[in-house]
Order: sequence, then C-alpha cells, then structure tokens
Amino acid sequence: MMKHLMIFLLLATLALNGTAQQRTFTLQQSIDTALKNNILVKQAGINNDVAAINLKQSKYNMLPELGGNFAYGFNQGRNVDPLTNNYINQQLYSSNAGFGTGVILYDGMRLQNRVKQNKTNKAAAEKALQYSKDDLVLKVIQAYLQIMSSGEVVKITTSQLAVTKNQLDRMATLVKEGVVGNFQYTDLEGQYTNEEINMLDAENSLQVAKLNLSQLMNIEYDLSIIYTANANDETIIKYSKTVTEVITSSLQNFALLKLEQLNVESAEQGVKIARGGFAPTISFNANIGSSFSSLAQTLSPTSITENSTGNYVLFNGNKQPVFTSQQNYSFSKTGYFTQLNNNLGTFVGVNVSIPLFTRFQTRTNVSLAKKSLSNQQFELDKVQLQLKQDIERAYLDMTTAFNRYEVLTRQVASFTESFRAAAIRYEAGSINSVEYLLVKNNLDRSVINLTVARYEYLFRTKLLNFYEAGGR
Repeated sequence: MMKHLMIFLLLATLALNGTAQQRTFTLQQSIDTALKNNILVKQAGINNDVAAINLKQSKYNMLPELGGNFAYGFNQGRNVDPLTNNYINQQLYSSNAGFGTGVILYDGMRLQNRVKQNKTNKAAAEKALQYSKDDLVLKVIQAYLQIMSSGEVVKITTSQLAVTKNQLDRMATLVKEGVVGNFQYTDLEGQYTNEEINMLDAENSLQVAKLNLSQLMNIEYDLSIIYTANANDETIIKYSKTVTEVITSSLQNFALLKLEQLNVESAEQGVKIARGGFAPTISFNANIGSSFSSLAQTLSPTSITENSTGNYVLFNGNKQPVFTSQQNYSFSKTGYFTQLNNNLGTFVGVNVSIPLFTRFQTRTNVSLAKKSLSNQQFELDKVQLQLKQDIERAYLDMTTAFNRYEVLTRQVASFTESFRAAAIRYEAGSINSVEYLLVKNNLDRSVINLTVARYEYLFRTKLLNFYEAGGR
C-alpha cells in the first residue's frame, strides 16, 4: 500500500513540474517579448542614443574652448635663452606655462545650422525606432494569427479524422458481418490515411508558425509553448473605414513617412551648412603665459665702495683726486615661481579668417549637399507612393477576404446540411462510400477554407489599422 502511494506521489510531482515548466503567451506578451529581445529594435535604440549624443555635442561646440600648456626641459649647446632671446652656448633648464581660451563668434551660421540639423536627425532617429518597433509588432501579429489559424486547422483535421475513424470502425463491422463488400472498407481506409496526412501537414504548419514567432521573439523554440487566442479576434465585423480615409490618415501619421520627411529637412540644413563655407570665420582669443630659465639671476645690493677715477681737480692750488661711488651687488638664482610672476604676459584679440580661394572645395560641398537633398526628396516621394499603393492593395485584399469569408460561411452551412443527410443515407445504405466521401471531402475543405479566410481577414483589418494609425 505504501509503495503504491509513493508511486502516485512521484507521478503527481512530475506532472506538476511539467505543468509549471510549460509557458503560455498571449498576443501582448508575445509583442512585449519581441520588442525586448529583437536585435534590430535594439540597434535602432542605439542609433537614437547616438543621435542624442551628436545633438548635445553640436550644442557644446558653441561654447568657448579653454586649454592650458606646460613644458619643462633641459637644453645644452647653442640655444636661445628664453629670457634674453640671445644665443648662448651653455646648459640651461627652461620652462613655460600658460592658459588660453577662444570662441567662434561667426562662421556663416554653420554651428547654429548643425544644431538644427542634429535636432532633426534626433527626431528622425526616434521615428526610425518607432517604425522598427511598429514593423516588428505587425510581424508578430501576423505570426500569432498564423498560429491561431494553424491551430484551428489542426483541431478541424483532428475532428475530421475522428469522424472518419468511427465510420471506418463501423464499416469494418459491416464487412465482417457480410453486409457490405470489402471495397467499401478500403475506400474508407484510403480516406482515413489521407486525413492522417492532412493532420500531420496541419501539425507541421502549426509548428512552423510557432517557430517563426519564436524567432521573432528571439527565444528558444519550444514545442510545449501555448499561445492563447485573443477573445477580440473571435468576432468578424466588416471594416468601416474607406480606403481614402486610411490613406489620408496614414499620410499624416505613418512613422516611415515622417522619417523620410525629417531626412529631407536634414538635407536642407546640410545645404545651409555647406554654403556657410563661403563666409569668413570670426573668433575671439585670449591667453596668459609665462616662462622660466635657469640662467636668470636676481641682483641684490650689498655695499658701496669708492673708486678713484684717475682724475684730479685743483682746489686752492692743490690737486685733489676724484672718486666715484659704486654700488656692489650679490647674484643669486631667481626662483621658479618668482620668474613666472615676473614674466607674466597676456594677449586678447580677434581673429578673422577669410576663405579667398579653397580650390573650389566649398562649391563642391554645396553641389554634393544639393544632390543629397534631391535624392532625399525622391526617397520621400517613393515612400509616399509606395505607402499609398500598399494601402490600396491591402484594402483590396481585405475586401476580397471579407467577401470570401461570407461566401465560405454560406458554403459551410450548405455542406454541413448535405453531409448530415449523406451520413444518414450512407448508414441506411442508400449511397455508396464514394458518394459519401465526396460530400465529406467537400465539407472538410470548406471548413478549413473558412478558418483560413477568417484569420486572413483578421490580419488584413489589423494591417489597415496599422496603416491608419500611423504604425502605432
């Protein structure tokens, strides 16, 4: 008894672990996972960060520069004394230090236009990030709906196989009793194997759809993952917007179109930057500096001596020698910081650089910038035209899908009634297996086509909503 109880507890534990490990994804969870893991979205995010950094730097470029310099070295042989500026032939240590600042006052508005251009580039990077997310979301929705569609087909083929299996078992009994011929059993058996193949194909399509979604989410493919249906997708409602309304809204809001419009604006600012090369550059500069030499000496007065000049003056008929006073000094090395203080100098000025001839480089830059602008304008026109054509095609596909769904709905209702009657007649022996299988195959194909048409229409409406909302 205890042994049986332990076995039961072990099996229950394994079952609970298997259930706990099984993952379930809703559509929103699939979208969130894909946005979190997708490499292209991450790259678009990095590009957006780079655009923000470039914008900051273009603003910083308008600030003044501030720099310092310091040098200390040993000289020997014939050199120039940095203090006296005379040639000497002896060893000395020298040093200089200073600070300088400068700011561009005017450069043809290139700095200001670069800030404007980088603002536009930042906005374009945001739109590129939005579009990469929107495009991924649309692909996830499409893959998710494909899973739902394939899952429904698997259920249908499984149900069809079960019906055929029941008929096959019944036919085996009738053949055994001698009521019908063996050929009717083999006809039904062939139908059963066909439906087995159909079920295997449907299961494979389901797993392929799951694999596609797993790759979009950038997660490991797992057969046990369950994707739950969205209750809002169960009801089929006719799309209410006109194609003109969708196009108008999309042209105003679609992220990719906004991106191209911003690229045109950036190219226009690029032309202005290139033209700024014709203008002079005016800058303000200031610096302060000093120097040191090991040869510098400080003279300090010590004593005063009287020295004979060799000259005489007559005073009362006597020669009196003439003396002169001489101040005596002592020599000492001048200290490093004392020299820096004594030799301090400053400069303040304005610099003007005029581009008189630049080997036509500025003119070439302007021409290239204009060509880039023209190319971006064509790119905008191309995207706008492509968007309009895609919407028109999507709207036509949506209309066709809805009409197909309505026709198939009526067809399934008709074939369902035909199959009900055929099943009764077949069991009563009024029709043979060939006639029965013909009716059953018609119903099976119609049910599968209806399921595919339903999810096709759901995707087409979501695609139009994607365009109409500008990709969001």
